[in-house]
Amino acid sequence: MNTFGTLFRLTDFGESHGDAIGGVIDGMPSGIQLDLDAIDAFLKRRRPGGRLASPRKEDDKVRFLSGIFEGRTLGTPIAFMIENTDQRSKDYGELRNTYRPNHADYTYEAKYGIRDYRGGGRASARETAVRVVGGALAAQVLGNSGIKVEAYPLQIGMVEIHSMSDMEAAEKAILDAKAGRDTLGGIVGCTVKGVPAGVGEPVFGKLQAMLASAMMSINAAKGFDYGDGFAAAGMRGSESVDAFYVEDGRVHTRSNHSGGIQGGISNGEDITFRVAFKPIATMPRALETVTDELESTELTVGGRHDVCVVPRAVPVVEAMAAMTILDALMIAGKLR
Repeated sequence: MNTFGTLFRLTDFGESHGDAIGGVIDGMPSGIQLDLDAIDAFLKRRRPGGRLASPRKEDDKVRFLSGIFEGRTLGTPIAFMIENTDQRSKDYGELRNTYRPNHADYTYEAKYGIRDYRGGGRASARETAVRVVGGALAAQVLGNSGIKVEAYPLQIGMVEIHSMSDMEAAEKAILDAKAGRDTLGGIVGCTVKGVPAGVGEPVFGKLQAMLASAMMSINAAKGFDYGDGFAAAGMRGSESVDAFYVEDGRVHTRSNHSGGIQGGISNGEDITFRVAFKPIATMPRALETVTDELESTELTVGGRHDVCVVPRAVPVVEAMAAMTILDALMIAGKLR
């Protein structure tokens, strides 16, 4: 399961401390004039570095190998790679025989009988840079059809974010957690504007199911809801119904408790959803664990790690949403 999508497909490869990560995109429409600077800007939003993120220094410069000629897509597979330039594999020598709690170390070894212990190998969030390239390309196709995808932080730790002052409080919470040798979780929201009604397949191909599958594939994602989501469980029907009306010859809803999706199919309103992320399991404090020889031990993990995934997860959520919506539009035959 290293390929995402049905008609617009991304197959990605690489490990955190390998020579490179990269991917192949198949199903990209032909003749799209690409803005390579916009792709670089998208990657920059996910890039490590800065006081709130891992100090790992990666330029994340994407090199396209095929599928693009004179700045336009050919409709053939687009292959690309991003070199890993700042690995410190020596930081992970202690993990050769020891499992980090709440990571994929044990489960990968249980599945494959072998694992790359350097930085988590393929289970590392380093892999999400590949998704961002795919999402950046998908977003440009969607933009040509007047569709815009925007993700944003909604909560970091216990701080809900509604304003710039809230964001400052959230940043302080991250720095306080770092000083206390701890980590934080949070919530990323996303809004997709401009999707026409009729996108999404009934029963087992529902649009929200496609989005949920995409979002839950992101590292550290623990929950997904759309529209009112779990809050709807405590509401009355009269409080959550979206009344219809007609304007300019098109059906609209007075409210958007449904999050732009009804019966698994888009209704033309904004699509809204949220993704919950757990606190990062890597922290510089002693944790109880075991070795591959089934011996009990304690582990204090070194290396360079984020304190909270939310700031860098925002462009990843946006990228996965863009690829999902483009794929759904192509399946429905509604890509303009």
